[in-house]
Amino acid sequence: MTQTTQDTQADKKTTLVIGGTGKTGRRVAERLAALDLPVRVGSRNADRPFVWEEPATWEGALEGVGAVYVTYYPDLAFPGAAEAVEAFSAFAVERGARRLVLLSGRGEEGAQVSENKLKDSGADWTIVRSSWFNQNFSESFFLDPVLSGELALPTGDAVEPFTDADDIADVVTAALTDPKHIGKTYELSGPRLLSFQDVAQELSKATGREITYIPVALDDYRAVLAENGLPVEFADLFGLILDGRNAHVVNGVEEALGRKARDFSDYARDAAATGVWNV
Repeated sequence: MTQTTQDTQADKKTTLVIGGTGKTGRRVAERLAALDLPVRVGSRNADRPFVWEEPATWEGALEGVGAVYVTYYPDLAFPGAAEAVEAFSAFAVERGARRLVLLSGRGEEGAQVSENKLKDSGADWTIVRSSWFNQNFSESFFLDPVLSGELALPTGDAVEPFTDADDIADVVTAALTDPKHIGKTYELSGPRLLSFQDVAQELSKATGREITYIPVALDDYRAVLAENGLPVEFADLFGLILDGRNAHVVNGVEEALGRKARDFSDYARDAAATGVWNV
């Protein structure tokens, strides 16, 4: 059977989007549906539930599936992630889902262990690496601080090239639908480096109210996470910002799509227009 024939058949099968209600998964599912491709959302509350911690759910979620967008919550660098990705990838390929696109983390050694486990499954793989999303400020754990007007975070003066979730979704969708992306690893970022002070200024401009950045100690931030019922391990991810390992712009968006990455100021303007930051 030729590769072209395999791709044609895979296109007729369903794509499973794990985390299909999340920041990137929701966008990928919407893009695939807009292309008239069958999509199945993989989540705990889906018609065919998918739960990472419950392998018994995997078979039903994979029925009739030819491709999978693999996202792991809370993070690929967390304990147990590599083992789960290894088991799922092998199971998916065994069930006929050969095209696997993994959302991974830039600069995360633990995440790269998971990448290698997925590659070893025999899948037609693509790895998409990113770090901090623009949408963390409007759809995730930084939303409440923005609404309160104070970003109290343990990031010091560190800088980050924040990536837009729409860019990630565009790259993932391309990887799921075009065989030219098989075997590729794309590192994504936004087009410029921003400190959290810069972010506060951008958000102030977009919202028309003052939003300030207040640096806090890492241990204090861990305590805040614990008080709010969030995994304290999230605090460790700030180490990826603080040590500067991702403090440079990369060109994965342009490599994959032939266009520039979206700037934070454009994201902030459009997000503000939705009213998400209205108080």
